[in-house]
Amino acid sequence: MKKFVYLSHNQSIKNHLFSQSIIMFLAVVMMLINTGCSQKVFHPSPPTVNKTRKNLPYLKIGILPLQNFQNQQRMIKQFDSYLEKSLGRTVDIQLAKNYDEAVNWLVEEKVDIAYLGPLTYLEALDRGAKIEPLVASIDKNTGQPWYRACIIIKSDSSIHSLSDLKGRRVAFIDKLSTAGYLMPLAAFRKLNIDPNHDFKKFIYTGSHTKSMEALENGIVDAIATHIPFYTKQKKMGKFPQNSRILWESDPMPQFPVVVLKKLPPELIKQLKQAFINTPDGIEDINGTESAGYTLVSASDYESIQQIRKDLNLISSPSK
Repeated sequence: MKKFVYLSHNQSIKNHLFSQSIIMFLAVVMMLINTGCSQKVFHPSPPTVNKTRKNLPYLKIGILPLQNFQNQQRMIKQFDSYLEKSLGRTVDIQLAKNYDEAVNWLVEEKVDIAYLGPLTYLEALDRGAKIEPLVASIDKNTGQPWYRACIIIKSDSSIHSLSDLKGRRVAFIDKLSTAGYLMPLAAFRKLNIDPNHDFKKFIYTGSHTKSMEALENGIVDAIATHIPFYTKQKKMGKFPQNSRILWESDPMPQFPVVVLKKLPPELIKQLKQAFINTPDGIEDINGTESAGYTLVSASDYESIQQIRKDLNLISSPSK
């Protein structure tokens, strides 16, 4: 969360002209602060700086734009408060405008921690990010640290198989999305379906929420997303009720929370403990129904790396 710093002074204002100058200066500052900050999540009130926190560097956390900003803001606020209390330091959580920006933040070490999809994590490694996976959430419905990609269509659609999507309109999330691109693409390739030639059109929406809206509004005939998102949104009445699952993938490893390797070992240990001890009632920051977190390692994502290799999607060797 972005932290506000309050400035104070003891010098008295001696004349009206100086007073007006101060007022004008503050007005300009407020205008600058309120400009271009739509991707920041703020505390509703200034945090209390205590002795355990004031001398510790704050932690910067980046997350993917998986849902609309309002939903993620609510989840971020809750988790931010928990982490600050657990770690005894200020936490600054920022929402990336797209998947590529989240990767760049890690490569450039602009964040210390990030919530990434499996594919995004591997892409970050390819680009030279010095990171390691820390934990992954446990799916509340399966009790396992994995999830499934899926293709969703409307219930009354004449589409009955992936092959029927030829000549149709399809929405993906992002080229760096595991469920919203990689896994469906692998399924299409097995059927010799090429999105570039066999679909009437395909689009990248940028988030699962936007894909859901595209299906509901008739912009596309099918969308790529994942089962936990679909299940939760439909349960909440937000997903089109006249929708159904056309296809679902094999299980794939959950979103990893990754950290920079250069972080102090003691801090990494604290982070692991904080995630593992996350109390019930705190939503997973990616918006899925979570039953807590479990430790993960690089080897857990080898299956996704193999799919990337099979599809020739690795543009440069890992560093």
